[in-house]
Amino acid sequence: MDQEKLKILARNLANPEGEKGIGTGEMMNATNIGMTLESIQALLIEDSEHILEIGHGNAAHVKSILNRAQNIRYTGIDISGTMHQEALKLNDDFKDQADFLLYEGEKLPFEDKTFDKILTVNTVYFWKQPVDYLNEIYRVLKKTGTFVLTFGQRDFMEKLPFTQFGFTLYSTDEMEETVSKSCFKRMTVSEREEEIKSKTGDETITRNYTILTIKK
Repeated sequence: MDQEKLKILARNLANPEGEKGIGTGEMMNATNIGMTLESIQALLIEDSEHILEIGHGNAAHVKSILNRAQNIRYTGIDISGTMHQEALKLNDDFKDQADFLLYEGEKLPFEDKTFDKILTVNTVYFWKQPVDYLNEIYRVLKKTGTFVLTFGQRDFMEKLPFTQFGFTLYSTDEMEETVSKSCFKRMTVSEREEEIKSKTGDETITRNYTILTIKK
């Protein structure tokens, strides 16, 4: 894949747009579903909780969240208008339980202490001010809530040809250090490995990723 195509892929991974973005969203859901399901499991969702997902993509996985317990309410936010529309379309059957909001990517449009659980998968690479953004997440999370932050490890990510365009990469230690600069006080770390299909072709690659389970 040439440099221009890699730039386009990187741009669509950060903010999918148009017909190309719809395809990118489908590809992201397929390649990230393992990370997403492990992240959902780490939330330990209980009955009647309100869940926020930051950067939901096409949200084809939302049923997996709603089925975790009884009377779950889900809110997803994304910067991509294309993904917002796809999420609404794919989750029409769950519109009584699932809401989707477009936002600008820095300030979370919610009141303090709104959510019981918050998760985000593969978005941290695009945070402009990570500590400030973590403090926004802290603000909207309830006192006893859980925040799950999942990302591909630097050693793996830097081997991917498109991450040179607009991605900020982190090792587990670097992400722990970043979180420690925020208002959050406690975290547990789980490092995982999985076989996935490459986003640039059909070859299978081994992805190393980290799940941080973070508490106030």
